[in-house]
This record gives sequence, structure tokens and C-alpha cells, in this order.
Amino acid sequence: MYTPCMPSRPRTPGFRYAALLDVLRTSEELWNHSRQYFARWGVSPSQFNVLNLLTDHPRGCAQSELSRRLIMHRSNVTGLVDRLESRGLIRRQPSARDRRVKVLELTPAGARLRAQLLRRMTSGSVPLSRLTPSQQKALVTILESLVDEESS
Repeated sequence: MYTPCMPSRPRTPGFRYAALLDVLRTSEELWNHSRQYFARWGVSPSQFNVLNLLTDHPRGCAQSELSRRLIMHRSNVTGLVDRLESRGLIRRQPSARDRRVKVLELTPAGARLRAQLLRRMTSGSVPLSRLTPSQQKALVTILESLVDEESS
């Protein structure tokens, strides 16, 4: 007689482990969805993040600061910036304070593309649109508490 190879009780570490796996699976799913979504406009999720971050810096942002905000090595940011600059979505300017530093600015074309992408993203075509506004707010609060530096 065949008996399935099943332990008498689960050996998983518990709810914390299950929550971690769910967060990682969700992250992977959202990343894959965003890659497909942004590909329609010829940008990657990381390139969109650059456009988004530069919106908060109308006078420009040093490439090293952008690297820190993206949590990405400077060499990878250089490739992102090169591709966005070649499309006319951002521009590099020498810093007025230090000529060794390049300041990145969003161009009008980059601002238009970002606005178009945001309008479409918030119109219900993304997986998070399955959640009610109050669920979305609660999710943001929970996720922020996971990465809050003061809670570490």
C-alpha cells in the first residue's frame, strides 16, 4: 500500500516565514507585471523610477544621489541615464557647484511620458487596482512599517 510522503505536522517556520514568502512572491509578480506594462512605451520599471524621482527635483538631481535613491550601483544608473538621455527624456547638466558632478533633469518629453504612464497606471490596469482604496492605504502603511528605518 502506498503512503504519501507527508510529515505528520508541517515543519515550516510558521506565519513569519509564510508572510515573507508571500511578500517575495507578490514583489516578483508585480515586477513582472510592471516590466510588461512599461515595455509598451519602451521603458523599463527602473527607467520609470528615474523619471519619477527626477520629478521631485525640478532643479536636478546628482547622479550619485539618484543611485542612492534607486538603491542601485552607480554603473547601473549610468546605463539607465544613457538610455533615457538618448531618447530625450532626461538631460545631464554640469553642476553649478562642482563641475565633476553631473546633475540630471527631467525634460518636457520625459515629464509628458511620466504623466501619461501615471494616468494609465491609476486607471485600474495594475494588479493593485483589485484592492479598495482603504485596502491600498492599509497596504502602504504595512509595507512602510517593514522598511521604516526607525523600527529596525
